[in-house]
Amino acid sequence: MARERDIDRTGFVDNMQRMFRASSMVGGVAARMAGHKLGLRSNTTSHAEELRAVLGNLKGPMMKAAQLLSTIPGALPDDYAEELAHLQANAPPMGWNFVQRRMRAELGAGWESRFRSFSHEAVAAASLGQVHRAALADGREVACKLQYPGMAGAMEQDLRQLKRGLGVFSLVGNAIRQDEVYAELAERMREELDYTREASHLRLYRLMLADVPEVTVPAPVPGLVTERLLTMDWVGGRSMKSVLEEQLPQEERNAIAVALFKAWYRPVYHYGVVHGDPHMGNFTVRQDGGLNLLDFGSVRIFSPRFVGGVLSLFDALRDGDEERAYEAYHDWGFRDISRERAAVLNEWARFFYRPLMTDEICNVEESNNPQEARRVLEHVYDGLKRTGGITLPREFVMLDRSAIGLGSAFLRLGARVNWHRLFMELTQDFNVDVLAARQKDALRKAQVQPTR
Repeated sequence: MARERDIDRTGFVDNMQRMFRASSMVGGVAARMAGHKLGLRSNTTSHAEELRAVLGNLKGPMMKAAQLLSTIPGALPDDYAEELAHLQANAPPMGWNFVQRRMRAELGAGWESRFRSFSHEAVAAASLGQVHRAALADGREVACKLQYPGMAGAMEQDLRQLKRGLGVFSLVGNAIRQDEVYAELAERMREELDYTREASHLRLYRLMLADVPEVTVPAPVPGLVTERLLTMDWVGGRSMKSVLEEQLPQEERNAIAVALFKAWYRPVYHYGVVHGDPHMGNFTVRQDGGLNLLDFGSVRIFSPRFVGGVLSLFDALRDGDEERAYEAYHDWGFRDISRERAAVLNEWARFFYRPLMTDEICNVEESNNPQEARRVLEHVYDGLKRTGGITLPREFVMLDRSAIGLGSAFLRLGARVNWHRLFMELTQDFNVDVLAARQKDALRKAQVQPTR
């Protein structure tokens, strides 16, 4: 068993090769960003494409970090953010030799006896691990998620390079200070390496969405979960890519969007919990039009006060109450907020909340046009630079990422829904103290450690 554990000890040569590749890539990005800010001409689009190609071949955390950063306004220059947003975490899977070594390391030499069948080929591969379909001895169909070797060491190397790159960018772009962004990304990404924690997230989401029949969450299998192996129910469904190609009737596309809305926002406003990775590959569509929700490595538990601040800001902007909006940013965790900076942020927030404030059936593009979004973000970015910049609170990162990811899914679905009524139904009885008690009880039952 001890020798099998060596599968997660990346050798010195592998470490050095990864470090040099990542360091060279980050150094090139940093130099071009600095040159661009100083007015030097360079083909940033070409280098952004090159960066995407390099990250696509670097299995592991660096690609995950790039995906996260591409969704945070102002975290990266536009060319880089746009190109990195296309990364789909679809690295080629590792072979059967790796699978055997991983399963022996996690379950022991007789691991095959625990299964009636186990697919030699992976059915899915992502940045940190790959998934195999299997059947237990009793016939129960399951999915086994196996972590790639050496991910802990790769994570720390990649996080060091990420911090270096963000540090260089902060010298030439001071509108959004990155310290808390990096701290949040680093902590959430380290958590993704612990599959026992992800199993607790599965239990939590099954509890939170128990009375939402449109959404299925697979159950983890006790006794077949370790830090690097997650065994859970197999849930069948069509990929979103195939669904989009089917040209479904408007009513069916709307139903999928409503299920997505409930899957993400019921946990937020009833329990203070968000699934931080609304990637199109992280949910599949059931035969009845419902959803299978997948991949619970990136889950953020919010303080009840923060969730209350999100709703207070909505109410303040709806009512035109600038003073209440200013106070809401404090509840969000903005420590260096001034009234001038709050006024700048309100421009972004009004755009962000617009679909929820529009009491009519519409699609995302009608209420949040992408071209207008770019203009708003540019204006807000310039306003923050003018007022001395701002430090984003850590809790902002995953909420923003989820909203952008969901907006993209709604846009691709072409869904036409009254988002305002969905939101009001979800939040009409909101109370911070009630949420705090409900959250505490749910975390206890699911055996989830609170987010620091």
